[in-house]
Amino acid sequence: MIVELRQYTLRPGRRDELIELFDREFVESQEALGMRVLGQFRDLDRPDVFVWLRGFPDMAVRGRALPEFYGGPVWREHGPAANATMVDSDDVLLLRAIVAPPASPRDAGRPGTVLTATIWYRERPFDEEFTRWFTGQQRDAGAVFATEYAENNFPRLPVREGEHAFVWFGAAAEPELTVPAGFDVVKTERLRLAPTARSAFR
Repeated sequence: MIVELRQYTLRPGRRDELIELFDREFVESQEALGMRVLGQFRDLDRPDVFVWLRGFPDMAVRGRALPEFYGGPVWREHGPAANATMVDSDDVLLLRAIVAPPASPRDAGRPGTVLTATIWYRERPFDEEFTRWFTGQQRDAGAVFATEYAENNFPRLPVREGEHAFVWFGAAAEPELTVPAGFDVVKTERLRLAPTARSAFR
């Protein structure tokens, strides 16, 4: 599975407006075209950031489905209202799933669990050796991803290029992992994320 990790910086105070619009208009309309809206989240430490995950079976589906959606009637009607809430929507990592996120029923009527997304970066691709170390260390692999190096086949939506990332979504109660120096990690980000009411990953 190919996955986009999308982090949107919004205009102050407008996150709930975007979430209400997104959850109402942009879930089923994307999934009808072969995409999967895997999860939508409020960043608990950045009040004007909306984070979401979008999945595709492969890059060919991505190259077909994105033009259909962004050239289609739903985005034409509701896209301007969504864009009006945003300052920046270009913070996007293109990833491949090592462990795909589990899905819960939408509108489950229960609060989701706070998740933590840990993102490690280094100056070369993450390899099987790192994956084996990670698998042996952690206990809750809610979802795991690494950088997908295929060319962006929908350049209208930029993705971050020239970066090497390894991403772990787990329960917030999981302790942070200290990566051994030999793996040459140069930066670590840790996001605390609260699922929206219609997030499938919760």
